[in-house]
Amino acid sequence: MNQNMPATQRPRRFTLTRRRLLAGAALSYALPMHAQTADPANPDQALIRAAARGDEAEVKRLLAAGAGVTARDEHKRTALLAATQGNHIAIAALLIGKGADVNAQNDMQDSAFLLAGASGYLEIVRLCLAAGADLKSRNRYGGTALIPACHHGHLAMVRELLKTRIDVNHVNNLGWTALLEAVILGDGGRTQTEIVRELITHGAQVNLADREGVTPLAHARRRGYREMAGLLEAAGGR
Repeated sequence: MNQNMPATQRPRRFTLTRRRLLAGAALSYALPMHAQTADPANPDQALIRAAARGDEAEVKRLLAAGAGVTARDEHKRTALLAATQGNHIAIAALLIGKGADVNAQNDMQDSAFLLAGASGYLEIVRLCLAAGADLKSRNRYGGTALIPACHHGHLAMVRELLKTRIDVNHVNNLGWTALLEAVILGDGGRTQTEIVRELITHGAQVNLADREGVTPLAHARRRGYREMAGLLEAAGGR
């Protein structure tokens, strides 16, 4: 073909072929990361995907091939955080053993430690604590790992965290402590009552009120949580 030929005189087949090529290229860029074929030249991203789906064999293969544990995806999620989301304990242990940061937070401010604490994933929290979990780290609500554990009624998790030096009286962005969340967001049942007992035993300030000046005892009484209210009264609650 004569390359000096004016564009208006070029064969229609050339124009259509060029348009199809450009359209195909545009589509490949538009596809989200997870929808594209795994890139063998990018083992770090493949590691995050394998960790997310709980594919231990593939995680081991990728680690042996040199995949890095510090890489993040488009949401700043590490492979360890991806494994934690699925409670894949063995994979989390593998990644931590390779130096994965248990405190690395994604764009939602979740870290492996914070997410495992909120989700009740006890074994992963224990792995994180052994690897240097930051007890002062905060989630998107400004809370420590203890506060959502109390909120969701994860008694075993609460007991585990209270073995550490975590601040039992930390106040989150809502103006609530772990004790207030256990009362306000709990159901007043046996598990939440035991959580209140554990918090009191470990130094929770029973008269530390919310932003409206309402104490844990007042909240418990309003909700008719008699046993919980009795614990708070016995501890000096007003």
